[in-house]
Amino acid sequence: MMPKTAKFRLPGLLALALLPLAAAAADFQVLQRYTLGGEGGWDYLSYDAPSHRLFIARGQHVQVVDPRTGGVVGDIPDTPGVHGIALAPELDKGFTSNGRDNSVSVFTASSLKTTAKIATPKGENPDFIAYDEGTKQVLAFNGRSHDASVIDAVGDKLVATIALAGKPEAAVVDGRGRMFIDIEDTNQLQAIDLKTRAVVATWPLPGCDEPAGLAMDRAARRLFVGCHNKALLVVNADTGKTVAQLPIGEGVDANGFDAERGLVFSSQGDGTLSVIQAAAADRYTPRQTVATARGARTMALDAAQHRVYLVTAEFDEQPAAPGQTRPRRTMKPGSFTLLVVGEK
Repeated sequence: MMPKTAKFRLPGLLALALLPLAAAAADFQVLQRYTLGGEGGWDYLSYDAPSHRLFIARGQHVQVVDPRTGGVVGDIPDTPGVHGIALAPELDKGFTSNGRDNSVSVFTASSLKTTAKIATPKGENPDFIAYDEGTKQVLAFNGRSHDASVIDAVGDKLVATIALAGKPEAAVVDGRGRMFIDIEDTNQLQAIDLKTRAVVATWPLPGCDEPAGLAMDRAARRLFVGCHNKALLVVNADTGKTVAQLPIGEGVDANGFDAERGLVFSSQGDGTLSVIQAAAADRYTPRQTVATARGARTMALDAAQHRVYLVTAEFDEQPAAPGQTRPRRTMKPGSFTLLVVGEK
């Protein structure tokens, strides 16, 4: 239970300053482990709060799960090389980025039926995908061609392609007409104006190697960038300046921000979930490192229930193939698992 102080609506910095006191009542732990099974590896997860459904990219299809019970409630087929899912609840639509056939699938969220497939002829290997409610646009970020395919989410059509500085990773919208994207191979952040469909800022990320995860505190205008040198940068979304740097685990792939608790989450493939407390005046403090499971690198945040959903699986390892240095890893059948992390 949250202390009573957390229920008061205090203005500005006073409310933010009390967040550590409110949040200190409970630590996070793995509450549930659900074996989902099913075929395919995995990439990004997206959580739809109104329907309590978790959408998981599984290679050639999207698995739809109720994380409250661990039950598989649906499946979206024919998404070759799917990386991510963008949801548009007010349109009753979802969009998948299909990396292998350079397309974006459109499905009806309530029925999970595919209604269209939009080609991205200039965009090669659509990876991360994000939706902006204000402009009703979906952006699929293309890892091989280093650009973004802009899709009209109402008309289900490609309307523009935006060149980027390098290989894009995660993106986040600010609710004011901008989308931010981290560029993995150049260690940069870029800002896109969604009305003009143009890059309006490019910022270096000193102290960050291979930025991957990205989340945002919209009220404070702060971006949280997860970096592969085990660092999380806090960046001013208006100036691009780094205002804080925190330690995280190894192999970050996703970040999230719980505005009510004032908590930043960072999920890593080394089997850890880093929890960082935000307070007033750009004060950020490592609060907890939660042991999850090796491979649980991507996450989705349920902000209403203050829960984090992660997935992983068990693998068999075989000697490296001739000319290769890494061992070959094969996922054990039926081992794909959902982890639910929440407060004790």
